[in-house]
Amino acid sequence: MKKSLILILLGLPLGALAQAWPQKPIRVIVPFPPGGVTDSVARITAEWLTQRLGQPVVAENRPGASGAIAADLVARADPDGYTLFSASTPQLSILPHVQKITYDPLKDFAPVSIVGTNAFALGCNEKVPAASLKEFIAYGKAHPGQLSYASPGAGSVGHLTMELFLARAGLKMEPVLYKGGGPAVADVVAGHVPCYFGNFNELIPHAGAGGRLKIFAVSGASRAPQLPNVPTVAEQGYPGFRTMTMNGYVAPAATPREIVERVAREIGAGCKDAAFSERLRKIGVDPVCSTPPEFSQAIRDDLSIWKEAVTAAGIKPQ
Repeated sequence: MKKSLILILLGLPLGALAQAWPQKPIRVIVPFPPGGVTDSVARITAEWLTQRLGQPVVAENRPGASGAIAADLVARADPDGYTLFSASTPQLSILPHVQKITYDPLKDFAPVSIVGTNAFALGCNEKVPAASLKEFIAYGKAHPGQLSYASPGAGSVGHLTMELFLARAGLKMEPVLYKGGGPAVADVVAGHVPCYFGNFNELIPHAGAGGRLKIFAVSGASRAPQLPNVPTVAEQGYPGFRTMTMNGYVAPAATPREIVERVAREIGAGCKDAAFSERLRKIGVDPVCSTPPEFSQAIRDDLSIWKEAVTAAGIKPQ
């Protein structure tokens, strides 16, 4: 009986096998501990896919080495559609420039969909005598080497975004390193460190009327819905400046195209759903739900951007 079943399966075209997917639970490997933006995006998307695919989609946290451990696990997993990776910018576009990794972000994964992105905001406390990015840059140039900024960790997206901006603006500021964005923004608000390039949800609660932070710019290609009156860095004299974090799903490279496209379609339906989209916006993420080719091109573009940022930060590959 088993032999005849195997013969039947071998006789089926690949597309027919893919159409039978999924027949069991799917695991999504998350490269960071529970609670962060990447973890939240992974779980929101997993819940949505569980409803759409008819099988449990379960998030599994595998932190370590800035996500390289999780990335390697997925790169080596069976390409059968039952192991996916909730990948973010560090694993796909930054780590290849800063440390030795055992996977190739372009060759070892099949991009599925960018679920969402989030840009960053440059916020400074009241001790900085500036009311705009132009005035801030002028102040920095008048005090070379005297200013510092809070960094959520060496080689982090926030750190590299600030270094890329400083390089483009011709400024020199010293990083003060913290273990995460929470303590970094807390010291900026308290007045211990002048500025911080961080997530919107870290800075916005401390800005605006009665707030203790002034937000001078956002790092995306366009203005953020959360801060519609704040210009981008690019708008303010630095065309082409753009940094943001992507959070999306990828699969092992040889995963059948039919499975990749099925997952991409179901994620795409999420961005057309008001409840799904609102859950992303509540954690500071803009819904995208891209196609696989769009995700592939975004990875290539980001590898170039973050290479420049790593060079600006003076980080040597380990």
